[in-house]
Amino acid sequence: MPSRSTGVIAQDWDPVVLHKAKPKAQDVRNPKAVNQALRSGAEVLTVKKFDAGSNRKAGGPAVNPRKLEEGTEPAALERVAGEVRHAIQKARLEKKLSQAELAKQINERTQVVQEYENGKAVPNQAVLAKMERVLGVKLRGKIGK
Repeated sequence: MPSRSTGVIAQDWDPVVLHKAKPKAQDVRNPKAVNQALRSGAEVLTVKKFDAGSNRKAGGPAVNPRKLEEGTEPAALERVAGEVRHAIQKARLEKKLSQAELAKQINERTQVVQEYENGKAVPNQAVLAKMERVLGVKLRGKIGK
């Protein structure tokens, strides 16, 4: 025989609230669903996107063009001097090296040697030191003179 509890039996009268399922993101963007919600008086959230519908850039120009024209920016970078170019070519030809061979010996690309010999390179002291070591000529004292 089942036994019953001898204590006081009380009923639970707390209210139970049932919620509707949240609308899916797909339904929220649907114009029909939005119109139906507006007609029924439901709350419709509208958000204006930042800079929506405008063709302007935020913040305006970063630098005043007039200040740039006045010459506040640094001058052009210094290139390899003519004396250095000729010294590199002369020493390389005396050692009977091609540009590719010289580049390989100093662990640089062939293009770097070409730029130094054509005067297009910005002088780098480390590269010039490597060339001095391989070619046996002084190059670094002749820059910009």
